[in-house]
Amino acid sequence: MSPKLYKIRLILFLCCLSNTMLAQLTDVARLEYSFIPKSNSEDQYTRVRALVNFPIKTKEDCYLIIGAEYNRIILSLEDDYPFETSLLETINIIDLNIGYTFKTSENWRLGLKANPRVASTLIDKITFEDVFLNGGVFAINDKTKDESLKRPYRLVLGLTYNTTTGIPFPLPFVSYYRRVNEKWSFSAGVPKSNMKYFFTEKSMMQTFVSLDGYFANLQRPLIINDKQVDNISLSLAVAGIGYEYFFTKHLVAYAYTGYTFRLNNVLRDDNRDEVFKLDDVNAFYLRTGIKFKI
Repeated sequence: MSPKLYKIRLILFLCCLSNTMLAQLTDVARLEYSFIPKSNSEDQYTRVRALVNFPIKTKEDCYLIIGAEYNRIILSLEDDYPFETSLLETINIIDLNIGYTFKTSENWRLGLKANPRVASTLIDKITFEDVFLNGGVFAINDKTKDESLKRPYRLVLGLTYNTTTGIPFPLPFVSYYRRVNEKWSFSAGVPKSNMKYFFTEKSMMQTFVSLDGYFANLQRPLIINDKQVDNISLSLAVAGIGYEYFFTKHLVAYAYTGYTFRLNNVLRDDNRDEVFKLDDVNAFYLRTGIKFKI
């Protein structure tokens, strides 16, 4: 595996798994819209995301979390391409979320998750090639509600595994959040790092750097330059500003806008090697939605 391909797979792995893990632990429901137009082109990328999780209390401080997430990715490819673009118009990503979390001590909580995924164009019936497995174990030290601390914090440490990447071993995961004072907080980790300014406890602005992406199977392979294409992937890194508003303690509306400083949309063969690059030109980025969180 080349170093470049390894990095691409690692980015996709961290995007998919850490996004799912954090949402599974905190989000009960989410509806989100993302948009990236291709620079100097009529092409564009659109994603609609819906998520629902059901936390079930099994005993004191112990919860079983069962949920599902659906991503519908629409690729509007209007430029001239040496293949039939209609086979790539819609990509579907369906996740089943199964998690369990419990306290191990006064300060620490353990989280376990399994995340079977279908990621495919879904033109025909689902096959083994459309199915991917994710999972992880996480230790969480959450002091965000400790009123005795001047600077509340949350630390998440974990090991994660994802078959999407082709990396045959677990990888470490780290995320750290700290409330510096009444007006400022910061979060450092993957897939997102940010610094927030609180106008009030209901209204806040932030600057951010984040990763996003997907990997999916093409049920009807393409032939490009005498090579067969079996998969499609997108990996991007974006920086920008965002705004969040809490209608209630748990209901939040948000909007993020920025510009990508890395964008790689690629068609790949069965070994996940690059066959054809759809886009690598940086572009405007928009993501907005509403969520109900705990």
